[in-house]
Amino acid sequence: MGDLMLGDRELDVMAALWEHGSGTVAEVRDLLPDALAYTTVLTILRNLEDKGYLRRESEGRAHRYFPRVGRAAAQRSFVGRVVDQLFGGRPADLVAHLVEAETLSAEELQRLQRMLAGRRRR
Repeated sequence: MGDLMLGDRELDVMAALWEHGSGTVAEVRDLLPDALAYTTVLTILRNLEDKGYLRRESEGRAHRYFPRVGRAAAQRSFVGRVVDQLFGGRPADLVAHLVEAETLSAEELQRLQRMLAGRRRR
């Protein structure tokens, strides 16, 4: 399977399935932030299944889709790609960007400081 390479709509579908555990085409369609045609959602689900990110089980006349890749694995893969492609393979540059861009709240900065202090003690 390698790197988890997902488009925006695929990521929306995966997020819905991670949150709810599984879903039929109609259920997933109702969970998505954008109104998409049933056939569009079906195509996205089939593409994700073909890529190995989902598995499908028959449920009456419908199919229920289940994630085969966990959210944590997707996060690691995605962040790894971002660090490699946008930050020259330097994770500290990503963290510095987040801090300098003021996208972190005071609470998030304190949490980050605690995590870094804990990491230094190890």
